[in-house]
Amino acid sequence: MDRPRLVVAIDGPGSSGKSSVGSAAALAVGYRFCDTGLLYRALTWLALARHVPDDDAAGLVALVPEVRLIADEHGRLGRVLVDDRDVTEEVHGAIVDEHVSDVARVADVRAALMPVQRALATTGGIVMAGRDIGTVILPQADLKIFLDASVEERARRRAEERSLDPGSAEARWILAELRRRDQIDANRTVAPLRPAPDAHHVRTDGNTFEETVAAVVAEIRAAEEARARDPNPAGSAR
Repeated sequence: MDRPRLVVAIDGPGSSGKSSVGSAAALAVGYRFCDTGLLYRALTWLALARHVPDDDAAGLVALVPEVRLIADEHGRLGRVLVDDRDVTEEVHGAIVDEHVSDVARVADVRAALMPVQRALATTGGIVMAGRDIGTVILPQADLKIFLDASVEERARRRAEERSLDPGSAEARWILAELRRRDQIDANRTVAPLRPAPDAHHVRTDGNTFEETVAAVVAEIRAAEEARARDPNPAGSAR
């Protein structure tokens, strides 16, 4: 019997592993993957390049059609095109880290990106990661996961990714910036960061990457089995 192809929402704070874990889990179960944070990062990068202020809602929304995610051979929507140029590396820069939360809390920007994100999930078989996927973008997702870790653990991982000394000024700045972004994301008026009431919590402090991926894969497989037993549960995504 073919497994059902679900819509899976993974939410969590910055650097909790949503993108890397979600991508690996999606590959393991044969699903597509989308890190929606890339859309906000791309828009932020483009706004900085075009000198559009963080609080210029109309100016930011006007840039949305220029941002596009493209898939690799595994269906992972991990590359960013702006004006048909691949800017994936640029959107992960420190200057984007500094401004992306300010852009992401603009209500008109979130409204403009909502249909873009929802359109990706219409055929199922996708893992979508972000900060409001299970609560706002895909509230009827078949499975909702909230991936979390302490801010200290998240800062350590990001510093390690950038080959920084844990005691360096740059590493301390990462920790302070993550704390700042957590505050913004949790307290913004529109789509604040919080777990969906029916989310499955996966805490990753002390886990190896492989252990966290295995935990997410296990959640997806269990949800597939439940869907196979009951193809039309109340409140499902499709």
